[in-house]
Amino acid sequence: MLKQTFIALLTKYTNDQDLITELWAEIERNYSDKKRHYHTLNHLENLWQQLTEVKTYIKDWDVVLFSLYYHDVIYNSLKSDNEQKSAELAEKRMKSIEISLEIIEGCNAQIMATKAHFLSENEDTNFFTDADLSVLGQSWEMYSEYYQNVRKEYAIYPDLIYNAGRKKVLKHFLAMERIFKTNYFYLKFEEQARVNLEKELALLTH
Repeated sequence: MLKQTFIALLTKYTNDQDLITELWAEIERNYSDKKRHYHTLNHLENLWQQLTEVKTYIKDWDVVLFSLYYHDVIYNSLKSDNEQKSAELAEKRMKSIEISLEIIEGCNAQIMATKAHFLSENEDTNFFTDADLSVLGQSWEMYSEYYQNVRKEYAIYPDLIYNAGRKKVLKHFLAMERIFKTNYFYLKFEEQARVNLEKELALLTH
């Protein structure tokens, strides 16, 4: 569904089928990079499924879709500016099909919101960042696969360095009053997410 949804989205803004094909190929290529193990097309597929469930609550579906496709389009585990670079590429590509500035700015804000996942004044953004974190509230088996894939993406780092950084991330989420900002995702995932995070943290501590 990812490809069909992307093509349908862009067809609303441009008749240039070659450009649409080119932009999809770029997304597919980036998310299929061999260095990626979690930030892949499977992640986008899960995000799409989670967001489709709450589509009726979302005010600007197109903004959310653009954010979905571009939020991790640039991903380098050695860098800390992936969100910024992804947002910049999204803006460049969206301008190439003459998307309105309002949509571009909305997409930019949502991509940047995935850096810290704090509560936003924009409820669409909260739905988007909640869906982005939905893996945290999956079954322990699925969560285990997720954190192992994240570890593979940071394979260049030895355990001593990686574990310290990972513990900081886990504690960041656990310290939040609410990991999930929308009631829908809070009720669906919050409890299991905290169990999973605590469990991984315990594994890293021992």
